[in-house]
Amino acid sequence: MHKSQRLLQLMMVINMKMSFTARELAEEFNLSTRTISRDLQDLSDLGFPIYSVQGRGGGYRLLRERMLPPIAFLEKEAISIFFACQSLQYFGSVPFEDEATSALHKFYHYLPKDTKEQIDRLKNKFVIWNPKRSISSSIVKTLLQAIMLQKVVAIQYSSNKQESLRNIQPIGIYASQGYWYCPAFCFMRNQYRLFRADRILHAELNDSIPFQDEIDQRTVFNWDTFEKKHLENVMLTIKLTPNGITKIDSNSWFHTADYEKNEDGGTTIRLKIPRKDLYFYVDMIWGLGHEAKIIEPIEAIEYINKKIELIRKQYV
Repeated sequence: MHKSQRLLQLMMVINMKMSFTARELAEEFNLSTRTISRDLQDLSDLGFPIYSVQGRGGGYRLLRERMLPPIAFLEKEAISIFFACQSLQYFGSVPFEDEATSALHKFYHYLPKDTKEQIDRLKNKFVIWNPKRSISSSIVKTLLQAIMLQKVVAIQYSSNKQESLRNIQPIGIYASQGYWYCPAFCFMRNQYRLFRADRILHAELNDSIPFQDEIDQRTVFNWDTFEKKHLENVMLTIKLTPNGITKIDSNSWFHTADYEKNEDGGTTIRLKIPRKDLYFYVDMIWGLGHEAKIIEPIEAIEYINKKIELIRKQYV
């Protein structure tokens, strides 16, 4: 085996082991400990994060930031990965923002010249728009770390002009309309709740509360399925213009709605929602202005009329 091939295999084995001795590697590769020690020194010189542990039970360990071995990509794969990462730039914040920028820079820097030229021609030609919101990237990063490391998070949360300290076990994270949402189990309320990341003022991992596997079985798609079945529901019916339906299609809160085409070119959608969330949905419809008309329920129409009256009074 050529030395270059051996070093690549050694990198992969070390990444899996995290801690090891030169003798263990020598036996696995059927080499002398002297040869393995030289290989480890070569990897260290190349920037692979290995450090030696002195004393009894010593050996080698990897630093926390492990380095992955090289991966070969096809040209089309390289272009798709570059733009998949770049599409996140229009979010107000993304987890591991600095790391993603660094990785994208490395990825672009080592591409062949003709591939770079193809990517450069697509810049400002291929964009995925998202409303920019002011969100702390460190908060989103902590929530994501909690999911990966199976930890509980202590948060300071601001809602309805009140602040509270809570411990939550995040189930997942998703983005909608430029906001990051985190469905989680709230230990203070002893309920599953949906938290908006921009309303979390502070977040840190909390090892004092045990992680619960039962909670971890849920996903962003079914985190509140059981609770919704036991709530009083109401049918929200909305008539939308063609422009209105284009806007509502990008809103994930309406992805389960039933659609029916109208003779006038518009669309009527029907969505069963918990009654307690009615005004939350109506406020989103309010943002569509004349592109949407609520048909039912009556309390939603009355709520819209009150908002219209308040606006009218401001311009009297």
